[in-house]
Amino acid sequence: MKTEQYYLDRFRVTVPQLERLTATALSRGGDYSDLYFEYTTYQELLLRDGEVTSGGFHDDYGVGIRVLKGERTGYAYSENTGMADMTAAAEAAAQIAHAPSGNPDGRNAYGKTDIRPSNDFYPIADDWKNHASGKFIPVLNALEKAVFAKDPRTVKVIAKLAWSESEIMMYNSFGELVCDYRPLASLVVSAVFSNGSTTESKTAARSFRTGAEMISDSLVEELASEAVSGIDDRFAARRPKGGRMPVVMGAGASGILLHEAMGHSFEADFIRKGQSIFSGMLGKKVCNPSISIIDDGTISANRGACNYDDEGIPGQKTYMVRNGVLESYLHDRISANRFGIASTGNGRRESFRFNPIPRMRATYMESGDATPESIIASVKKGIYVDEFSNGQVKIGEGDFTFYVKSGHLIENGRLTAPIKDINIIGNGPQALADITAVGNDLRIDNGTWTCGKEQSVPVSCGIPTVLVNNLTVGGE
Repeated sequence: MKTEQYYLDRFRVTVPQLERLTATALSRGGDYSDLYFEYTTYQELLLRDGEVTSGGFHDDYGVGIRVLKGERTGYAYSENTGMADMTAAAEAAAQIAHAPSGNPDGRNAYGKTDIRPSNDFYPIADDWKNHASGKFIPVLNALEKAVFAKDPRTVKVIAKLAWSESEIMMYNSFGELVCDYRPLASLVVSAVFSNGSTTESKTAARSFRTGAEMISDSLVEELASEAVSGIDDRFAARRPKGGRMPVVMGAGASGILLHEAMGHSFEADFIRKGQSIFSGMLGKKVCNPSISIIDDGTISANRGACNYDDEGIPGQKTYMVRNGVLESYLHDRISANRFGIASTGNGRRESFRFNPIPRMRATYMESGDATPESIIASVKKGIYVDEFSNGQVKIGEGDFTFYVKSGHLIENGRLTAPIKDINIIGNGPQALADITAVGNDLRIDNGTWTCGKEQSVPVSCGIPTVLVNNLTVGGE
């Protein structure tokens, strides 16, 4: 465990200097200020056409300075941590946030946190720094070889291993100093298959906040098997007739629809601005009592895990919906201050160049009581889908469209013909209200999910098998 002094030395600053910077940031009447220091190293290896053709290394270093005054936010950053440049950034942020009047109670607001838990959601048994990048080339070769061996129709394999380590130090005008070390790694394989007349492709990926111990023979085998699974159905799949019908969503990756079509509408910046369809719905029933929806920063090694968010708030587990009732929005310090509550630890940012905003972490629905088999058996005519891509959502209205990469028809309670090239169209709150069965098979998908709301941040998602009673399927 690295000490606070380690981080102060890393960024070449002292506590008195941090105090002077926040004083400068507040010099034009700001209510609150914070400093976000970051040093990130990133490495990657890419295999294409049978050999590792490229690799990369870069690092990122700097500090972001934020000032809040009423509804105004001032933000500036510096790519070095010399006092002259940081002071200039603090002065710029103060000027941007300057307004005739602020929050009279602001200096006691924005979520002062006395709790300092020893969160450790990033287990590391083997530090990435212990290994030269060349050591992992055989892993990519083995992954490519395994995919080719599993399906003779394989014509191309691309494999990528990427890992990063971020050292973060945060300080605010309450005098709170928070430090965090964040690893993140991913192994991805994409394969192209041909049956002589058509081609199909599939990607499999795993991403964790952990050390180099994640790389193993079993992981290579798991990804290779996943990359070739279902390819027969992909070649046989056809576009079905469209219309309104029941849709069964498979456990795991279908959680991306939960993230996009519903989760964003619970983010409190949209609530604060009155832009979400869930504005004003706190404490009200929004779906079946069998449904509970969580955004969780406490899953060990998960891509969305947060020892602390990017405002220094401890990582936590938040029920957005509990037993069908909307219980909480997802807050950063700004929205929490506006609503007079504690932050839920959802203030996140892409890097020190960006100010934090409410973002999801790991978003999922808890398991219910039904078996997946009974859910499918209850549908006379509909579709089963298990892999989505290219979703679009209108936060205000809640309307969404998702492209389905794979699925099956459901006929008389049985999975029959494979399908592809369809869109699922609906409204998030209405789809939530139309969920009539929840499976007992929650699965968190550990792929390389990244959310792109203004900034890119790593997230994860999950869902049990669920039945949405009525959605529009865009087919023939």
